[in-house]
Amino acid sequence: MTGSSSQTLVRSLYFEGPGRISIREGSIPGPRATEVTVKTMFSAISSGTESLVYLGQWPEELVVDENISSLSGKFSYPLKYGYAAVGRIIGLGESVSPDWLGRLVFAFNPHETHFVTSPDQLIVIPEGVSNEGACFLPNMETALNLVMDGNPVIGEAVTIFGQGVVGLLTTALLARMSLGKVVTFDKYPMRRQASLAFGADLSIDPTRDFGSDRFEDFFSGSLSDDFKADLTYELSGYPEVLNQAISITGFDGRIVVGSFYGSKEASIKMGSWFHRSRIRFISSQVSSIASHLTGRWSKTRRLRMALKMIAKIEPERLVTHRINFSDAGKAYELITKRPQEAIQVILCHEENA
Repeated sequence: MTGSSSQTLVRSLYFEGPGRISIREGSIPGPRATEVTVKTMFSAISSGTESLVYLGQWPEELVVDENISSLSGKFSYPLKYGYAAVGRIIGLGESVSPDWLGRLVFAFNPHETHFVTSPDQLIVIPEGVSNEGACFLPNMETALNLVMDGNPVIGEAVTIFGQGVVGLLTTALLARMSLGKVVTFDKYPMRRQASLAFGADLSIDPTRDFGSDRFEDFFSGSLSDDFKADLTYELSGYPEVLNQAISITGFDGRIVVGSFYGSKEASIKMGSWFHRSRIRFISSQVSSIASHLTGRWSKTRRLRMALKMIAKIEPERLVTHRINFSDAGKAYELITKRPQEAIQVILCHEENA
């Protein structure tokens, strides 16, 4: 389909309000001269962020995503959301090279069956990256950004709170470095098992097995003199975990906060240990690159590296549920009510999925 002005039927997922989604049917015009039409094959649900949208916990003052054109508006219901779509180009504008037709691409686009965009908003999926693996691109880029912001040093003891998809990918990247020890914390057995498979030296349930009397066991052999972490990542999505992160991080250590808490608040204990510890908090979010790295690193370079790491790590191993797009409501029920059963949920948009 080239230079078509006909309408394409589209089904889009809308968050209608807290705890409510719908699949709306509509149509989109054919691509303009410099645009293409993409038919979505898979889209990945970002459990942490999309749970906030689904549960009505998004902070009202924050725009949805100022770095993604389709999500740049103020937050309000009804809302199309999502940012990990993989599909095939099925239509071309008259000025677009015919080489684009049929290409498999990734887009930062909401959950919907078809969309029109310009080729410069798409990322061609390279050889060695599966279609499902490409769905992990935003989370792998986030994990890379977290590692870059934490700046781990050879031999350091590193802890990671939260082994959702971003936490697991961060673990996988850190496990490939020459660190003293990588210890992870998550309350769900399925995620702890995946953490060990992705290279963690130890993965612990922080709700049952956490206390200062255990720090020496946690970091035995890590070369840490005080049996505490040099670098800690807080990726759990629960702000109260920051107190555990403070307690386990050593003098002059760093805590990288990659969680998005939305409207959730918590009391952080900054009295006894924190007051004298010289611990540094680092805010990390993938929409920007730390200023001291921008001389050499761009978002394009970081995306290329993320694709390379997807090919190496094969994060599609983390897909626990493939749910037809028509049944998307089941996916959100799963991630918000039974999160212990799921790691990555993929929405399948094709009839034979």
